Amino acid sequence: MAHRFGKHYTVEEAEALLPRIRLWIEQLHRLRTEVGRLDTHIGRTMAEGADAGGGLVDRWTRAMADIRDVFREFQQREIQIKDLERGLVDFPALIGGNEVFLCWETGEDKIEFWHDLDSGYAGRERL
Repeated sequence: MAHRFGKHYTVEEAEALLPRIRLWIEQLHRLRTEVGRLDTHIGRTMAEGADAGGGLVDRWTRAMADIRDVFREFQQREIQIKDLERGLVDFPALIGGNEVFLCWETGEDKIEFWHDLDSGYAGRERL
């Protein structure tokens, strides 16, 4: 049977990444806030008829590039962000030979849940 993912995590492998995952999610929240603030500032500046200015646009471009770089960290590892606001993340795994997701969200100390590939958070079951 063909698998959808090239990488499958054990619970131990996924938990070893949690400190980095927490940091990346915090970075994404911070960067998203910064981009929103810059969007507002740039929009207000342009509405007043002024040029947005190179410095503002440079900061916005840098923040967007940083967001892309953090998302790439997840993508390269085939870890899926299901809900950034909640910090909900899925790791591809194999349980009983079946491809599933190990499911974790910010605030949980360790990975204690899994769900099949299609059921999502509502189908979470305890490991």
